[in-house]
Amino acid sequence: MNFILVTIGAGIGGGFRYLVSTLAVKYLPIYFPFGTLIVNVLGSFILGLLIFGLDDKELLSTNLKLLAAVGFCGGFTTFSTFSLETINLLRDSQFLFAGLNITLNILFTLLGVYLAYLVTK
Repeated sequence: MNFILVTIGAGIGGGFRYLVSTLAVKYLPIYFPFGTLIVNVLGSFILGLLIFGLDDKELLSTNLKLLAAVGFCGGFTTFSTFSLETINLLRDSQFLFAGLNITLNILFTLLGVYLAYLVTK
């Protein structure tokens, strides 16, 4: 049952990741992987809300935690894509954008979790 919950959540998260990335490519400049940055920040914030806002207060059932935190957030966030895009930027000698990609993804995902922590306290 746990496997099914995580699989369902990951499928939904992956679908939303595709949607956000598609919208980012459509509306934002394509020279920088904004879609990945957006989903990493949103995913980190959502995970922070789930853990700090619900789980720490024992308001999140094990099943919902598996579905939403492990499945959805795991399928939605894209650090594997982030890593590939960073390597591709480096391979293309886009060192400034590679450094910016690393810095912004790490800084803003940490900020997303921290903001969720603050919002839930």
